[in-house]
Amino acid sequence: MPENNSNTIMLGRLRSVSTATIANVLLKLGFKNVVLQGVTILDRAAERMAGPAYTLRFIPSREDLDSMDNYAREDNMHRRAIEECPSGSVLIIDAGGSSAASSAGDVMAARLKYRGVAGIVTDGGYRDTNGVRATGLPAYQTATATPATVIALHPITLNGPIGCAGVSVYPGDIIVGDADGVVVIPAHVAQETAKVAFGIAQYEEFVDMKIEKGRSIFGLFPATKESKAEFDTWALAGKPQD
Repeated sequence: MPENNSNTIMLGRLRSVSTATIANVLLKLGFKNVVLQGVTILDRAAERMAGPAYTLRFIPSREDLDSMDNYAREDNMHRRAIEECPSGSVLIIDAGGSSAASSAGDVMAARLKYRGVAGIVTDGGYRDTNGVRATGLPAYQTATATPATVIALHPITLNGPIGCAGVSVYPGDIIVGDADGVVVIPAHVAQETAKVAFGIAQYEEFVDMKIEKGRSIFGLFPATKESKAEFDTWALAGKPQD
């Protein structure tokens, strides 16, 4: 994704809103299957994640192709993904749902963090998970996978279309993650999604304040014409809390 002010604003907005809100916005835009199934964050205290997808796809390994010697080669796609994933992007891995071998470990996570990658997602699992957490890199998986990658996984496609945890992902789609999970935003609706979701989050701040003061959700949530006008007045007044 080209670095420009509009993309910076978009990603900032997406990091500030929940994946649940984003999924609701995408539903209204006609996208139903956007939330990765069964994927959870390793460290719930990690920062929120947002960035364009850079993809890696595995297929089951085969003994004549997947040895530690072959894995050590610099043209190995798994190792290339760690070195080639652009800064600010999210490395998202299609492991075919397999946790029979690791999609990455602490050394790879540390390298991604150093290179400025925004996060890593797999529908498989990681090894050395305490070390992965320690890097501070937002990391999502379905289950811990201790065995070495070559035991069960062969990297076959770098930065092409994949399926991850039941969701199609194309390079450049925007991947957003928080403590609740990961959502995939098709690239061509990312700006609109960010704008609408950010507006919803602002309104929900108003809703939370009113509910804390005892107001009913009726006529407040979902928003009505009257409650939206009330919100606009409140926002223009600087969001008073009294």
